[in-house]
Amino acid sequence: MPNEQVKVPLFAAAEILTAANMNISAGTGVPVFTNSTTRDAAFGGAGEKVLAEGQLCYLSDSNIVQYYSGVSWATVGPQTSKFGQIVQTVKSDTYTQTALSFTDITGFSVSITPTLATSQVLVMVDANLGQGDNNTTVRLLRGSTVIFAGTASGTRPLGFGAAADNIGTNFFNVGAIFLDSPATTSATTYKVQMLVNAVSGYLNRNNRNTDGTDPILASSITVIEILA
Repeated sequence: MPNEQVKVPLFAAAEILTAANMNISAGTGVPVFTNSTTRDAAFGGAGEKVLAEGQLCYLSDSNIVQYYSGVSWATVGPQTSKFGQIVQTVKSDTYTQTALSFTDITGFSVSITPTLATSQVLVMVDANLGQGDNNTTVRLLRGSTVIFAGTASGTRPLGFGAAADNIGTNFFNVGAIFLDSPATTSATTYKVQMLVNAVSGYLNRNNRNTDGTDPILASSITVIEILA
């Protein structure tokens, strides 16, 4: 867009204002930035305005007007849609684990960079588990922080879903729907970890895994930014 800029200038006393200086102000009563990254970089540097409460801006990537509250950026409008980005990871290969502690499932994570620090992120997981014997448990994390799991009770493993099988031919479809408030505009990763109590646990396959008989399934993690 022709109005986009990369800084908000601060003019010094007795400085000669050039036509280029004046065109920045005349071209946009409200500064226009490509995205939140260029917005944040436009304030506080050498020759730039210090960010303060009441500052307005427009983000062209999401077509929204924002104001700075003195603590964080908030959206003025438009409010025709509350949904921002949608990002998904699909895992169509299999994963096998024997670890008796919670371990990242390889390739089963998704990253999103919220537009606003006030945005919430709706996380939806669809996972297909298999189990060789006893139990397999899965839990949801933001980075290294567990955000969706059961409440502590004794030494029981805590998760949002589990598989329990001593036959080895079953599949267990488990899901999670969790509304998170990451409070950041930095890249944020959501992932699923698995814990196995005995033998082996699986994603997208069962324990028997016989060619021509037992299917290979797919699992997914989907995140949706909700602008607030």
